[in-house]
Amino acid sequence: MTSRLFTRDELADAFATFEQTVAEAARTRNWDPWVDQYTVDVEYVEHAAGTMHGRDEVRPWIWKTMESFPGNHMTAFPALWTVIDESTSRVICELDNPMRDPGDGTIISATNISILTYAGDGLWRRQEDVYNPLRFLSAAMKWCKKAQELGTLDDEAAEWMKGMAR
Repeated sequence: MTSRLFTRDELADAFATFEQTVAEAARTRNWDPWVDQYTVDVEYVEHAAGTMHGRDEVRPWIWKTMESFPGNHMTAFPALWTVIDESTSRVICELDNPMRDPGDGTIISATNISILTYAGDGLWRRQEDVYNPLRFLSAAMKWCKKAQELGTLDDEAAEWMKGMAR
């Protein structure tokens, strides 16, 4: 909880900027602006990776996650729906994580719930991502099998797939 409350409009505007920043990061594969929209002392709760404290812990994690399979095959992270809660300065949303086309137009994706707590001045002080890791594993494996079937499976994804089969 924060002692300062923000208007619905300010929270909506901040989240719109968040979405634009994330979309640009996905397009350019530059994750620094994405991390820079958090406070220096951000608390980032990622259920599979644990809790990170501060940009200095979040930055290397997001770069490693998004620049290796399956993260580097995810093309966007659009919000499917959002809830704005002024009383807690939070935006709660479901984010889609579609993977690139394996070669036949198939869309393979998994979603997560993100809870963002706003700090003001365009910065977020906390994010918690809630999801079922098995759904992401299943989506990545489905993508690999489809790409293998189509002859478009790249070496990194093939290596990941082989490692998961053990």
